[in-house]
Amino acid sequence: MRFFSANTYRWGLLAAGLLAAVSAQAQDRPAPAAVPASAPAPASRSSSAPLRTDMISDAPSDEQSYQKEFVFGVNFNTQGGLLGGASIRASRVLDGRLLRFWSLEGVMLKNAKEDRKSSRIGGTYIDRKTNYAFVLRPSVGIQRILFRKAADAGVQVNGLLSVGPSLGLLMPYYISYDRTVAQKGGQINLTSDEIVSEQYDPRKHTVTDAILDHGPLFSGIGQTQVVPGFHLRGGLSFEYGRYRDAVTGLEVGFLVEGYTKRLLILSPSTLSDTDVLNRKFFPSVYLTLYFGHRS
Repeated sequence: MRFFSANTYRWGLLAAGLLAAVSAQAQDRPAPAAVPASAPAPASRSSSAPLRTDMISDAPSDEQSYQKEFVFGVNFNTQGGLLGGASIRASRVLDGRLLRFWSLEGVMLKNAKEDRKSSRIGGTYIDRKTNYAFVLRPSVGIQRILFRKAADAGVQVNGLLSVGPSLGLLMPYYISYDRTVAQKGGQINLTSDEIVSEQYDPRKHTVTDAILDHGPLFSGIGQTQVVPGFHLRGGLSFEYGRYRDAVTGLEVGFLVEGYTKRLLILSPSTLSDTDVLNRKFFPSVYLTLYFGHRS
């Protein structure tokens, strides 16, 4: 009875130790994360559906935000004096970086040898000038976007190339001429002298003291002569602005232009000097300030 009690006591201690070890090991293990009831079950890779492309919003990019462009500008060039002329240009988008355009430009050409003089009564005239020279340049071309600006800021750089005909318009340059002084000399008398307004011809109006002033700009518009020609233009435009539908910028480049005959702007005293004073080819560098809109 005493032996049974000792063995029973030993086995009880052993069982209590095993239970304590198992309980400590279970407490050291991390508990599994609870799965929320509303969470969907993960889909297997074989049953996953492809992403629908029609669910992605197709927001228009800058390239697709307009199809037409219309600008007009003021031209300065090395053949036209302080203010060369004006131009308009209409463009249509062909793709993301290429545009096709037509343009029309009207400028005035001046001879580098023009010499402005003063008359005896305070008027002014250009010595030996017999014609004004105006040019109309219709052209077609392409515009390539080289560097695109950001949506609402920055500078965009475009390359342009265009060709077309040139219509040279020679309009007579008129002066006020005192025939009385030219024939008899003496002092100018505006009330009694015979004063005429006619196209300046140095071979005819030989008495410079009888030239009183230049005539109105369009005095000889009815006698305008047309001289056909051709031009080629290449340039870079720098466009800036904060709005996508507004266009503001400047264009710089070169223009080569030629005509079928010399543009008679200055008329020399002798016919042999006509070709020396006047030219058929007019290369120039230009600057155009332009603004407009897109749609």
